[in-house]
Parts: sequence; structure tokens; C-alpha cells
Amino acid sequence: MDYRRFPLGPLWTNGYIFWDKDGAAFFVDPGGDPEDVINWINRENLSLKAIILTHGHADHIAGAAKLLEEFQCELMVNKDDEPMLSNGEKNLSVNLGTECPPILATGYLAHGETFSVGTMDLKVIHTPGHTMGSCCLLVTDEGRSVLITGDTLFARSIGRTDLPGSVPDLMAGSLNLFMDMDDDLKVLPGHGPETSLKVEKRENPFLS
Repeated sequence: MDYRRFPLGPLWTNGYIFWDKDGAAFFVDPGGDPEDVINWINRENLSLKAIILTHGHADHIAGAAKLLEEFQCELMVNKDDEPMLSNGEKNLSVNLGTECPPILATGYLAHGETFSVGTMDLKVIHTPGHTMGSCCLLVTDEGRSVLITGDTLFARSIGRTDLPGSVPDLMAGSLNLFMDMDDDLKVLPGHGPETSLKVEKRENPFLS
């Protein structure tokens, strides 16, 4: 398993492409024009199997339509955020002033479910708070695991819960899910630098 980060869109959202040794790949959170992503995938001869959305805000989904047009792959999101995929008020694109073409999910992320892309196993962790359908992904391949946290957990911070559609009362319970996870897990957030659960458990004021 390898991965690469692509900062996309006006908020420099972290989009991540993961691929296995055979070139099977998935992309998480295409938040802006994915032209560089498309060129890179084609240059590396990867086979994009799925686009996975940690949640439905425009800065995480705005580039999905163009990726789907190019690769005709699966699109997965939690059902609670599915209405955001085609509604500019719900996904906040009208607030951001960004173009966000409507898209349709072909599959859903359910808490505790595990599915595979190539040799990579992805476990879904439903973490409502930033949005009702926010999810994290534990990705494992060849004995190595990383945690994709979207806008639930950042380095020394967490995602906002004061936005339309946020559910602040649920965020604390979602954050508690991280406390029993392996300290050595690398954390790949939706914005900002990479971190680890060990560091966040020690230094993040929202994890205690």
C-alpha cells in the first residue's frame, strides 16, 4: 500500500490517493479541480476503483464529478450525508462560492463495515459531529495501517461543529472512539499536516 496527498480546492483540502502493489486505487475527498490527480493516475497506470467521501461538504466533494467522468468508478458516502451530494445549501457550496456539480452515490459507508479495494482493506468508523454522516477509514494492507479522519480529527484540533448540519452533541462520543485505537496509527486528516494517535492523545485538547 502506498498513498499520496493532493491539496485541492480553495481550502486546500487533503485529498488522498491510495494504491496497492497491483495498481488498484481509491481516492478520498476530491475537494477541487482534480486535473492534476487525473494526469497523475494515468501517468502511473493506476486503476481507480472508487471515490470515497469522508463527508458531504463541498470542499471535500467538488472534484468528484470530474473524476467520475474520467474513470467511471464507484462513489461511496455515508447515507446521512447523501443529500449533500446534490444540494448546494446542504453541502455549503453556496456559502463558499465554489462550483460543486451534483453527484450520485453508488455505495454506502456503514459503521463497522469492512470492504476491499484490491489488496487493501478499509474499515468504516462512523464519527458524526462535523456532519451527521462523517466517517473515518482505517486502511490496512500487508500488515500496515493508517487512519483517514476527514474533518473529524486534525493535528491538535478537531473539525468544526458550528456549521449548518453539524451535530455538536455527538462529537465527543465520536472522538472517544479514537482512544482505544493503536497509538502508533498514522493519522491523515482532511486539512493540515499528518499526525499520529499517540501525539493526539497526548497533545490534542479535545482528546482526554
